[in-house]
Amino acid sequence: MKEKIINFSRLFGPLILGSIVGFLIKDSLLLKPPLSLPGIIFPIIWSILYLLMGISYFLYRRQNQASKTIILYYLQLGLNLSWTFIFFVFKFRFLAIFWIVLLIINVFLLIKKNKVFYLLIPYLIWLLFALYLNIGVYLLN
Repeated sequence: MKEKIINFSRLFGPLILGSIVGFLIKDSLLLKPPLSLPGIIFPIIWSILYLLMGISYFLYRRQNQASKTIILYYLQLGLNLSWTFIFFVFKFRFLAIFWIVLLIINVFLLIKKNKVFYLLIPYLIWLLFALYLNIGVYLLN
């Protein structure tokens, strides 16, 4: 039973945490840069990305126990979730630009560590788009 709970948390933990954070910031109104997507798209994309995070980590842990990679995974998850608070709650938009760059570097390193993290390539691409949006919102607001 304990193993099932651990596996469930590995698979769906990122989605659950991301949903909670998304719920907390859902009513943010900002001037947005060109190429911004409709608001309804973001929870759909983030749900898919959080599921890919969970699946990749679940698959990794089934075969590997390298603590550096596990730390890197949890670091990216922490950077991801805390960016939301930095950007939306505290409104430190300029700091958020540097924060997301750290996140992009972290995810890139994670992808290089193991082939199972290739599932995070869409996440990396989305983060690059999010960096563009972050810079655009900073400049417009």
